[in-house]
This record gives sequence, structure tokens and C-alpha cells, in this order.
Amino acid sequence: MKDIMLKIVGKQLYGLYEEEQQLEFVTEGKYYRVGDSVYLTYDESELSGMEGCTTSLEIKGDKILMKRYGDKLPFDTEIMFEKGKRFTGYYDTPFGAIEMEVLTNDIKNNIKLDEGVGSVNIDYNISLRGLSEGRSLLDIEILEQPGKGKKGS
Repeated sequence: MKDIMLKIVGKQLYGLYEEEQQLEFVTEGKYYRVGDSVYLTYDESELSGMEGCTTSLEIKGDKILMKRYGDKLPFDTEIMFEKGKRFTGYYDTPFGAIEMEVLTNDIKNNIKLDEGVGSVNIDYNISLRGLSEGRSLLDIEILEQPGKGKKGS
């Protein structure tokens, strides 16, 4: 496992003209690899609105499983991203769980497994029943943390 820095950029596109709302932050995280799977974990911040929660990504080729968990959530959230496939489940918010449906349009996995650097990009449509519908772009770039190396991979 090694310490890393993650640059996370989330864009939400709404309406006919795809008006954009963007959230960008850099945070510390952990990187580790098991076989062909890469795992990234990081703590959410106040900026994301999910302070006190941890997000974990399991990335294997063109499939990504995102899990979010923490004491402030009544139950954990899981979203599976796989190009061309639909995923239904529940998205947990500080205000309660909302039924959701995710359709993954595209995934680009540019992570160099042996080096633990690179990026992953997810383009997906999400529908939160009764609240919103839109397209989202999630770009996560893995940056090696300066002055920190591998710790017992």
C-alpha cells in the first residue's frame, strides 16, 4: 500500500444545453493492487458534502466499483460502472437514501499498475428518482505524494 495524492474533478451537465457545474479538489489517499485490480481509498471532505465518509474504488480493467461508507451515513452506497450497462441501487445522502439508476457511457482507465500513477475517467448518466437527472463526468488522477514512497506493497 502506498500514500498518494488524488486530484478529483467532478462535472455535472444539466439541461438541453448541458450547463456545467464543476467540483474539483485534491486529497490524500491510499493505493494498493491485488492481482489485476487497483484499489484507491480517500476520505471525503466538507467540500464534497460527504465529510466523515470514506470512498473506495475498485478498478479492474473497464469496470469500477465505487463504495462510500461512514458513520454519518445510515447505510453504505455502492455504484458499479461498466460501459453500456445500467446499475440500479440507492444513493445515500445526509438527508436519506434515494433510489438511483446509473448508465455508464464510457470508461477510460489509464492507470499504470506497476507504478500506481495515471488516471481514470468515467462518463455516466445518473437519475436520482424524484430529485434530478443528468450526465456526470468524473476524472480521478493519481499523483504520487512527494516525499512518500511505497509502504509494504
